[in-house]
Amino acid sequence: MSKKNSNVLVSKNFLKNKKIFNIYSIFKTNLEKNINRKSFLVAVSGGPDSLALTALSKIYKNEKKTSVYFVLVDHGIRAKSDKEAVLVKKLLKKKKIFLNIIKIKAKLKKNIQAQARIERYKILVQFCKKKNIKYILTGHHSDDQIETFLIRLSRGSGVQGLSSMSEIRKIDKKISLFRPLLNFKKKDLVYIAKKNFGKIIRDPTNRDKKYLRTKIRRLKSELERSGIKHEQIIRSINNIASTKDTLNSYLEKVKQTCVETKKKQTVINLKNLFLESDEIKLKVLGNEIKTFSKSYYPPRSKKVMNLINEIEFKKRNKFTLGGCLLKKAGNFLIITKEA
Repeated sequence: MSKKNSNVLVSKNFLKNKKIFNIYSIFKTNLEKNINRKSFLVAVSGGPDSLALTALSKIYKNEKKTSVYFVLVDHGIRAKSDKEAVLVKKLLKKKKIFLNIIKIKAKLKKNIQAQARIERYKILVQFCKKKNIKYILTGHHSDDQIETFLIRLSRGSGVQGLSSMSEIRKIDKKISLFRPLLNFKKKDLVYIAKKNFGKIIRDPTNRDKKYLRTKIRRLKSELERSGIKHEQIIRSINNIASTKDTLNSYLEKVKQTCVETKKKQTVINLKNLFLESDEIKLKVLGNEIKTFSKSYYPPRSKKVMNLINEIEFKKRNKFTLGGCLLKKAGNFLIITKEA
């Protein structure tokens, strides 16, 4: 039997499972409705969510003759991370899936998980540009939605932070992040990964209590036992998301009266901005710093609010935040790159 026919047979046998067939059908519809591209990149970690995404993408690749690239970024945070990456590569090779492994060269010091995430997306974007790929697929699921919601709740986030992860978001001018599995639970993805690969690879950092996400994961289990169910929290997140859409429409209108974007600087009209509520001030300034610095995330809300307070109470005229230099000049705030 040829390699091509072997791949088709594996897909057909795999899809005989009714549960997997239903999930794949939704995945396929979601993919074609949102990106409709001849090529995309799958971000692989080795965890059950990314392995499930890999399995579904492999079936789609066989069916549609699409170019799909599978990439694992080795953060090098743990001593055995390189061996774990090789283990994932061997696991995928058994299913005739070629995995590209790329190691992070930057040294990760403070806020390691957040910094590692930023570096990972930088590497994935660079890979996409070389291969002319427009979309990066990740295995984020509804459990991730809840964990992110609870993390941001613990930090006092507003409407933007507490709303659901968006299915598609730009992370570069020409490249978008696509999360096709947001409506599925982690247990569904574990099921697919085990059925396809026979086993899953556990990340030991997921059990490390020093990380906030690990603590939140335990809290989520406690909430379930207390009667606060998964579906209830997701419903609340989606309700906040609809509020976010309304807020974003208003933010665009405020931006037109407050923000002037130039090639080497952004100018914010403070007189107009300070007529708005704290939430609007926070979002406009945070978003402009994020956009100007080309960062993946805006600066923390607390830091932006502290900056706004210092401007309003005339404590200082010069600030640095998110890789930007901010200078107050009369009724204007000028954002330039930090030296």
